[in-house]
Amino acid sequence: MGVMDRLSRLIRANVNDMIDQAEDPEKMIDQILRDMQENMTTARSQVAAMIAQEKELEADLNENTRLADEWSRKAERAVDAGKDDLAREALRRKRDTEENSRVYADQHKVQEGAVSKLKDQLRQLESKYQSTLSQRDSMIARQRRAKAQTQVAQSITVFSPLDPSSELDRMERRIRGDEAQAAAALELGETGYDAQFKELEMDVDVEDELDELKRLAGRGTTREISAESTSTNS
Repeated sequence: MGVMDRLSRLIRANVNDMIDQAEDPEKMIDQILRDMQENMTTARSQVAAMIAQEKELEADLNENTRLADEWSRKAERAVDAGKDDLAREALRRKRDTEENSRVYADQHKVQEGAVSKLKDQLRQLESKYQSTLSQRDSMIARQRRAKAQTQVAQSITVFSPLDPSSELDRMERRIRGDEAQAAAALELGETGYDAQFKELEMDVDVEDELDELKRLAGRGTTREISAESTSTNS
């Protein structure tokens, strides 16, 4: 039973989550209003039918009250005419119509209460409908505003420069890398030229120092030896 209960709860949770995600508040509110309109239409029909029955009971009550009065008058005329048998029959019929009148009166009272209750329920339903209708635009505007705020917040999260996983940050790192490589290449190029010029200057300094040592030793300098060699060959 424990496993089945958990499975049933899981299924209900998933179904409810799917329903919540599929629900569109705007469409749901409009559907609620349509349902309320249908209920009001049904309620009005029921109230109208109950009022019609009340009117019929009232008519039956009035008719039986009239008949009872009429039989009472007939009984009086029969007594005046010395016709006791007719008087007795008129009184019996008067009694029957009065009994019917009491029954109709009771039914009419119950019907009046039912109609009054239905009318109150109908007024409450109409009031609720008008209240919901007046709140519809406000509720839909709130739902749309909340949805827009959620979308903006999600967009900010996706494209935030503080998010290391965002495409914008990745592009920025790549551009910084390209800039660093270009600066490094330029620096290396400038360093290469400077080194070559310095190397030339170092060679001149070495030759001058060598010539000075040879002169002091009484030997010809490198430049003089090179010049004599060229002259001899000529």
